[in-house]
Amino acid sequence: QLQLVESGGGLVQSGGSLRLSCGTSGVGFEYYAYGWFRQAPGEEREGVSCITYRDGATYYPDSAKGRFTISRDSATKTVYLLMNNLRPEDTAVYYCAAAPKVTAESQCKKNVPNVYWGQGTQVTVSS
Repeated sequence: QLQLVESGGGLVQSGGSLRLSCGTSGVGFEYYAYGWFRQAPGEEREGVSCITYRDGATYYPDSAKGRFTISRDSATKTVYLLMNNLRPEDTAVYYCAAAPKVTAESQCKKNVPNVYWGQGTQVTVSS
């Protein structure tokens, strides 16, 4: 069983940057893919960045390419999301999620279910 705890959200101006953190704990964390998903009011939850823990393979949808970077730190068992050049449409609750033994692309495209979720952190980008 895994536990995921997000932090790092907040209010930022358009064009600014934020770094989100997802602390992980539990058994077998290295066998999961970890993803950042976001959900704005009235919209579906979407995957914005995903990473396979063991080999570091990543996947980004077009909305995040060139602006978001996902990474993991094996020493601290933390998954990060660095978001640059933020836009008002990036405003949402951001969640960290984990899916076992899948590719980053499958996870982000929601082709497989996430088994574990964090509590979410609010990101608000003002214009």
